Amino acid sequence: MEFGRKLLYGFQNKYWKPKNTILPIHAEIGSQNVSSSEEYRLMIEASETYTTKRQKSQDFENGNLDFQLQDDNLSEVKQRERNARKHIVLWKKPLTTLQFFILESIYCLKEWVLKLRTRKKTIAAVSISAIIFLILYYNDGPHLKYFHKWQKTILWCVYWIGLGVLSSVGLGTGLHTFLLYLGPHIAAVTLAAFECMSVDFPEPPYPDQIVCPETSEDSMSVWNIISKVRLEAFMWGFGTAIGELPPYFMARAARLTGVDPDDEDYEEALAQEEDENPTALSSRAKSAVRKLIQRAGFLGIMLCASIPNPLFDLAGITCGHFLVPFATFFGATVIGKAVIKMHIQKLFVIITFSEHHVDSLVDLIGMFPKFGPSMQAPFREFLKKQKDNLHRPVGQHVESSQSWLQWFFEKLVIVMVLYFVISIVNSMAQSYMARMQKKKRERNSD
Repeated sequence: MEFGRKLLYGFQNKYWKPKNTILPIHAEIGSQNVSSSEEYRLMIEASETYTTKRQKSQDFENGNLDFQLQDDNLSEVKQRERNARKHIVLWKKPLTTLQFFILESIYCLKEWVLKLRTRKKTIAAVSISAIIFLILYYNDGPHLKYFHKWQKTILWCVYWIGLGVLSSVGLGTGLHTFLLYLGPHIAAVTLAAFECMSVDFPEPPYPDQIVCPETSEDSMSVWNIISKVRLEAFMWGFGTAIGELPPYFMARAARLTGVDPDDEDYEEALAQEEDENPTALSSRAKSAVRKLIQRAGFLGIMLCASIPNPLFDLAGITCGHFLVPFATFFGATVIGKAVIKMHIQKLFVIITFSEHHVDSLVDLIGMFPKFGPSMQAPFREFLKKQKDNLHRPVGQHVESSQSWLQWFFEKLVIVMVLYFVISIVNSMAQSYMARMQKKKRERNSD
């Protein structure tokens, strides 16, 4: 009778125990005669369950959350960790954020050094090539004319590729280099082309400065301007394609190795793969992107890259997760971003800043009541000054008098660059905290 009562208590403790309730075992197991090994096993399990739950209850009361961390759902734990990381920003916790940023920078530097040490042949080849190039560059000979011929073009291409990478690589919030650099450059070339009726600007000073050539054409077409800015636009688009590679490689490595990258976008992409009927508008849009890439392949990737698409990171994650070949993903991305999308953006800027459209826009500003004429005057002054500068002789110095429009744009660029730098600091600090949280989870799971 006593054995049956204890066995009933053990069974209740294991399967029927109400929440936050611990049922006692009133007798010692060793004092009873056990009729079978199965009954003995059940009694041992009941005793261990009771002991473990009492220990967890005491640890929770004492503030030890390690047991709670093990029992909670992993996705809920990660969500709480993400919410905690959102507070690691300069305007909330400046000292902690700067500390984590410095530690993350040191960690990344160590990782890069270790990776370089494993690629000694590549480092040796690059070093030898650089030494040979420097020897040839600083020694006179017939080869120098070819070096000087291509030097400016190569540096020009590297400059725009770098700006494209900064625009899409995912450092902080990303630097909107099209709005800050490429767009204004195309607009300046467009205004100069219609004023000079030519795109054969003297080099130098182009592209640093634009001066009208001595000869002009009878008419100016949009296609002439597109051809003039094709190189820098393509290189900028190529740089944005390079910046889309990290999500692809992250998802591909996670799929091949089975290691959880602990990335919010990656986990969201996997969750959408399991969700057959998404309800939210953003979820439906992301699901549509994923299905388009899965069904259309190369053409689907190219289509997603050809339009201004803030969800293209999801395309990279999807391609990496489903092990789409690198040549397929990168080739479609380059064609979409550097060819199709850049022509669309160039056409928009050129048509917007063509001479008759600019004049119409300035006239429209003057039609605003009260403030219209006062706002129209600086724009007319700025355009007149730019046109006068275009017709100056090559090499002539121009007195610089800054208008409030130029002052405002310069300060806007400074603010956006500073915000970009701050976002990088916050992002790296949060990455360090995420690594520490992951290590804590691994220790608690052992």
